[in-house]
Amino acid sequence: MSEINNPGVKGINISKEIKTSFLSYAMSVIVSRALPDVRDGLKPVHRRILYGMQELGSTSDKPYKKSARIVGDVMGKYHPHGDSSIYDAMVRMAQDFSYRYMLVDGHGNFGSVDGDGAAAMRYTESRMSKIAMEMLRDINKDTIDYQDNYDGNEKEPIVLPARYPNLLVNGASGIAVGMATNIPPHQLGEVIDGVLAISDNPAITTEELMEIIPGPDFPTGGTILGRSGIRRAYETGRGSIIIRAKVEIEQKSNGKDTIVIHELPYQVNKAKLIEKIAELVRDKKIDGITNINDESDRNGMRVAIDIRKDANSNVVLNNLYKQTAMQSSFGINMLALVDGQPKVLSLKESLYHYLEHQKVVIRRRTQFELKKAEDRAHILEGLRIALDHIDEIIHLIRSSQTGDEAKNGLMDKFSLSERQAQAILDMRLQRLTGLEREKIEGEYQELQALIAKLREILADEGKIRQIIHEELLEVKERFNDKRRTEITAGGMEMIEDEDLIPRENSVITLTHNGYIKRLPANTYRSQKRGGRGVQGMGTNDDDFVEHLMNTSTHDTIVFFTSKGKAFRAKGYEIPEYGRTAKGLPIVNLLSVDKDEQVTAMIRVPSFEDDAYFIFTTRTGVTKRTPVSYFANIRNNGLIAISLREDDELISVRLTDGKKEIIIGTRNGMLVRFNEEDIRSMGRTAAGVRGIRLKDDDYVVGMEMIEPGQEILVVTEKGYGKRTPEEEYRIQTRGGVGIKTCQITDKNGPLSAVKTVDGSEDLMLITINGMLIRMDINDISVTGRSTQGVRLIRLGDEELVATVAKVAKESEEDEELDESEESVELGEATVEETDADSEPTDAE
Repeated sequence: MSEINNPGVKGINISKEIKTSFLSYAMSVIVSRALPDVRDGLKPVHRRILYGMQELGSTSDKPYKKSARIVGDVMGKYHPHGDSSIYDAMVRMAQDFSYRYMLVDGHGNFGSVDGDGAAAMRYTESRMSKIAMEMLRDINKDTIDYQDNYDGNEKEPIVLPARYPNLLVNGASGIAVGMATNIPPHQLGEVIDGVLAISDNPAITTEELMEIIPGPDFPTGGTILGRSGIRRAYETGRGSIIIRAKVEIEQKSNGKDTIVIHELPYQVNKAKLIEKIAELVRDKKIDGITNINDESDRNGMRVAIDIRKDANSNVVLNNLYKQTAMQSSFGINMLALVDGQPKVLSLKESLYHYLEHQKVVIRRRTQFELKKAEDRAHILEGLRIALDHIDEIIHLIRSSQTGDEAKNGLMDKFSLSERQAQAILDMRLQRLTGLEREKIEGEYQELQALIAKLREILADEGKIRQIIHEELLEVKERFNDKRRTEITAGGMEMIEDEDLIPRENSVITLTHNGYIKRLPANTYRSQKRGGRGVQGMGTNDDDFVEHLMNTSTHDTIVFFTSKGKAFRAKGYEIPEYGRTAKGLPIVNLLSVDKDEQVTAMIRVPSFEDDAYFIFTTRTGVTKRTPVSYFANIRNNGLIAISLREDDELISVRLTDGKKEIIIGTRNGMLVRFNEEDIRSMGRTAAGVRGIRLKDDDYVVGMEMIEPGQEILVVTEKGYGKRTPEEEYRIQTRGGVGIKTCQITDKNGPLSAVKTVDGSEDLMLITINGMLIRMDINDISVTGRSTQGVRLIRLGDEELVATVAKVAKESEEDEELDESEESVELGEATVEETDADSEPTDAE
């Protein structure tokens, strides 16, 4: 209390004092430390480094100087902070992976993209880069204002002339108090063209500017996905863009793929990225990677990621994008100081403020040059007078006792100014020669013309803009280079792969053990029934093709599993392999469980309300659900039907809601009923009975049937037949059905039931991977109760595993010359069966 009563102590309100002091501190950080000026794009530390280097003579045309010397000079004269903060800023200005156009030319170890720090400042050397010289060009021509340094003993520039728009060209990032800036770098030529465009047309729109400046251009390259984030940032000053590493997939001679990373997103640490990938592989969060090598050298970046032979490199790459910094976002916040105040700027505003700064620079430089020219012309006018009256002047000087007397005499007699009189007194005698007289006269006339030109410039805003145009184009011609960052078309979130992939017809196969692949539809040539077939794929002894579908690379494919779940993928997302290749494990493409099998693949043109999925299970349960319920299938799948523990999903078909359905069983029974007998149900519904089964029977297929179609059945031992649909009467749902095939030891139980109209080809695949493609019309039409005819010759213990309809080949595809046939068909033969080709009647 005694201190309070002391008259030397002043009481204050502590909350008010804290508020005032913090605001002062905050403004100091905002204005004097963390934010760049819109005019030169530099924070105070960068500006002081460049100015200090010029004052020290460490310019681009001079030898390098020790970095410690530069840092010490800047710290002692202009920047009263730690030497490490100055050196760190200078190091960043010398890194080709940090600055799009480096402002410092470093000699020595200045760090790497792997996160290695620069060598100590006592070991490295630095000087200004050539483009940095353009930041300070004409600084000695009164183009900018100066202020006292921290101790008042030196002068430092408030802003640099900045002969190119550095704020956008090199970008800036900084965290102030309560605000932050993050401006991406851009390509020099594009930004200069943008300044010229806004100079010619002040009413230019952001869309028009984006035709000139399409987006940021990072020093590390990479790919920007979409333009919507860029447009938002350019219009409002804030936005977010997604950047991907630039990679290519190389195929080795052994058939394995290698993902090679050539460019990374901006500010991504390569060493940490490799560590992250290795960690994901170790934790089994990414499958298919066998090795990672950093093969980068002085020629560029190269990180090689080896992919296992049975893995899909595109799927692995997508996982890398999703789980690592190979795909990262860059939040744009174009905050800069405008007239000393922080302001969020649009693209147009930032270009406008730079253009206005250049007008001031050109005007002040012109005034400086005009004053200099007028001063020189004033002196030359005095010299001209002296030369015209040289004898009188010599006499006056000789008769004067002192220099001041001579000067005053000249001023009085010839009406000269003090400066003119002094110039005459300082004139050397050699200037009296005729040649020197002509030089003085010529210089005077040139100055008069220059003065007139400079006055015209100051009087005409258009001439100032023209000078800005010429000088910016000069900088562009000297320093412009190619854009490094690509910008892809498409949405903001992801690149649209479909735009890059041709639309092609394909055949997709899926084996019993879950290996999937895509092949061109014309891989298999049409043969006659009864032929030996052609090897369709290489499989293990315990594996065989179970599903086959004709589709397009741009189609959406919905996969249904034995557990009643649905997944989706695009045709092009399924990897393409050779005819004899095994394919990719389906678990690398879809998030299916190990004990879960894909039982149906459906090509869905669109997810409309007027289309339905018809489901049939192994125990004869059926269900109808609108396709629209499956429009948004998550990566981890969607429940399509609720199953009992002893049941599994066998077949799914796409309908319009008004079809007739047939369900066939292994023991040769078939039921036909109207689809409308099944009411529409939700996704998770269990369904109703479609066919009543005997104890040892189960469903082998479900199809839709149209009037005039035929019902095709194929048995496990390679026999088949077509039967007119009118032989199968329409029954009610849930009945036992009628006989569709005579089952004997010769032909075996049914393997498949299909509906055909004669316009298709048929593909049969055995459990050993043998495949034959034939014209449906080559299969005989017989009654319901016959055994059928032989479709394919099978070896011992070989059975038909999969039967699929595919689009008929065109005549051009069927026309093969002898050389093609020998290569394509190999050992396949085309032969007709004799006794086996005739139908046999079992009844």
